[in-house]
Amino acid sequence: MITVIAAAVMELIDTSIVNVALSYMSGNLGATLEDTSWVITAYAIANVIVIPITSFLSGKLGRRNYYIGSVILFTVCYFLCGQATNIWMLVAFRFLQGMGGGALLSVSASIVYELFPKEKQNIASALFGVGVFVGPTIGPTLGGFITEHYSWPWIFYINIPIGIAVMFICSSLLGEPPLKPTIGKIDWAGILLLAVGIGSLQTVLERGETDDWFSANYIVVLTAMATLGLVFFVWWELRVKSPVVNLRVLKSKNLSVAATLTFVSGVGIFSSVFLTPVYAQRLLGFTPTTTGLLLLPGAILAIGGLLVSARLLQRGISPVVMITTGMLLFMLFSWRMSGLDLDAGERDISIPLILRGVGLAIVTVPLSTLAISSLAPKDIPQGTALNNMMRQLGGSFGIAMVNTYISRRNAVHRTDLIGHIIPGDPLVMERLTGYTNYFLDKGAGTQDARRQALGLLDNVVVRQSNALSFGDTYLLIGLVFLLALPLLLLTRRKKGSKPQVALADH
Repeated sequence: MITVIAAAVMELIDTSIVNVALSYMSGNLGATLEDTSWVITAYAIANVIVIPITSFLSGKLGRRNYYIGSVILFTVCYFLCGQATNIWMLVAFRFLQGMGGGALLSVSASIVYELFPKEKQNIASALFGVGVFVGPTIGPTLGGFITEHYSWPWIFYINIPIGIAVMFICSSLLGEPPLKPTIGKIDWAGILLLAVGIGSLQTVLERGETDDWFSANYIVVLTAMATLGLVFFVWWELRVKSPVVNLRVLKSKNLSVAATLTFVSGVGIFSSVFLTPVYAQRLLGFTPTTTGLLLLPGAILAIGGLLVSARLLQRGISPVVMITTGMLLFMLFSWRMSGLDLDAGERDISIPLILRGVGLAIVTVPLSTLAISSLAPKDIPQGTALNNMMRQLGGSFGIAMVNTYISRRNAVHRTDLIGHIIPGDPLVMERLTGYTNYFLDKGAGTQDARRQALGLLDNVVVRQSNALSFGDTYLLIGLVFLLALPLLLLTRRKKGSKPQVALADH
């Protein structure tokens, strides 16, 4: 159990550890920052294509062979990524690594659930949830520390010993599941449609904001391909006898609701992990190490929250109550972060991050348990794969959403602030005179001092616009959680039934 959770943590760290190292890679490999961002995009595309078909691949190749093979591929690609001599080599190796990483998440979850009887799967959800939550949280922190003190290839090399250990331990301990899924002939059409649909969608989400969305022809084409690919994929999978992804498991109301809310939690987990380090480092001037220390208390308390929430579920606390509580805590985090200004200190950020950590921890276990609670044992791998895919898609959607929203709100706030800088206004002239005198004291000429003062005033406007835009974006994420809350009404248990029974029967 420890081994497969470590593998899942390793995969989830890898989804976010690269983010803070892009500028270092760009300079070292002689690539533009736009080209370097494909290092993230390629991994995400491969990952999200493979995750939903892991159940099929496990059945066709044998779970043990597929899982260990994926660990080997993932670990070898760590070494190859660190050895890449140009940006497109690195992108190719990251794509291969994403293919291997899909199994480390979904198959690991299935193995953990299999180790516990049905009545104790809340504990399984909590233990696996530690990896799900901690991985994306510490990824940027670890990446920032390594790139700040060493060099970017070490963000890949550092995980190689873990991958080797997982490979050898799984070779000794991992067996086949007690109930093997029945696999017919290979559904090549389904695999192709899934790759086209999900791959196109992921590319649009990852690259849309960078290339100004539908002003780029390839984004328009990929959007059409994603729509047609996914529509035909659903149609084909529901009519074929041996589908590569068994969408019929979504007839389970629990799985459908849990998958939707897992998508929302993915938006919260990944977008907040993306926003907060950027806000702390670019606007408040914190170092990557300091930012990582701000995230640490919330991550530690989240681990305790995951285990406590599992115990509360076993004692009969309604999962609806727990999910609602967790989502409300996350909304409180969003509201507190939206009120920060450029004078915010470490304490102003660390307390909301604790609310975030505990809130998402309380949500994770009930959702994971809910997703598989009404599934037959043979359908659990497919259910966990779909649920994990929704979390990853939620993360991609969340990051694309906040990037676009920040850009739009920044333009609005800049226009609004500039409208208040009126020539002749006493406050404006006082500020400008103070800046001019500062540069005059530093030895600048009159014209240069005036020009530098105007530049400094513009810089103040830019920083204030960014701060206001980040505040608006935190509120937007909280609004997404608020709009998702009514879905919990669909998970009500029958009158007179025990919470755990209701969780299993609905």
